[in-house]
Amino acid sequence: MEEQQYRTVAREGEYETEVKRSRFLTTLAPAATEADARAVIRRVRERHPGATHHCWAYVIGASGAVQKSSDDGEPGGTAGVPMLQMLLRREVRDIVAVVTRWFGGVQLGAGGLIRAYGGAVGHTLDVLGTVARRPVRLATVTVDHQRAGKLENDLRATGRTVREVRYGDRVRIEIGVAEGDLDRFRDWLADATAGAAALELGGVTYVEG
Repeated sequence: MEEQQYRTVAREGEYETEVKRSRFLTTLAPAATEADARAVIRRVRERHPGATHHCWAYVIGASGAVQKSSDDGEPGGTAGVPMLQMLLRREVRDIVAVVTRWFGGVQLGAGGLIRAYGGAVGHTLDVLGTVARRPVRLATVTVDHQRAGKLENDLRATGRTVREVRYGDRVRIEIGVAEGDLDRFRDWLADATAGAAALELGGVTYVEG
């Protein structure tokens, strides 16, 4: 399956809205796993123990493979689901949203709740902004010491991401290469090193950009 670019939040942040005297504090955070997402939910609960509800939703995986939500005591389908739908509509991934509500004494009704919870997530995405994350294939280039310095400079000069350089009997340079650029990169590497470098491909990771 081809990996795809997606958007997420760069870091955890929050934003508060008010609807008919009810306060809605939205926390958005990056979450690469369900454990990450649940840790954020737990932390928000501990931070605001006196709140009426802590409703949440998260989407994990570049393709949105894991999608879960909770109404946390609000009428079924009026909180977690509209929050999840907003995340999906905005096409963000690896993200958790928690909306903490303090009841203001005025009933909002099902439609009002759906708009309030979905809207709170949408407003917070607008305020915090998102970053694109694109897939790159991890690759290790192994080369002799004589060529290593120039090769590392050339890699950086051509805009490739050098992640790590390890020195041993030979030099191992770990880089990220866009999947569609692999064939072109092999040719470039052979030219740049007169065929003296070895290329070993690893797994896929995501980088901003």
